[in-house]
Amino acid sequence: MKLKEFRALSPEELDKQLEAAREELFKLGFKLATKQLVNHREIPRVQKEIARLKTLIRERELGIR
Repeated sequence: MKLKEFRALSPEELDKQLEAAREELFKLGFKLATKQLVNHREIPRVQKEIARLKTLIRERELGIR
């Protein structure tokens, strides 16, 4: 998802997206360890998505946007 799409979400939906991204990263880690991961670029993509979500949640906590 793009940042614009994340900004349109409610705080509850952001939390759900963050939890889903963390779960996906966890599963990708297992696939990597068992050598079943086909596309290694998936891990950094999910990590960046988690960072975007956490940044947006923090911005809302501080009332920046």
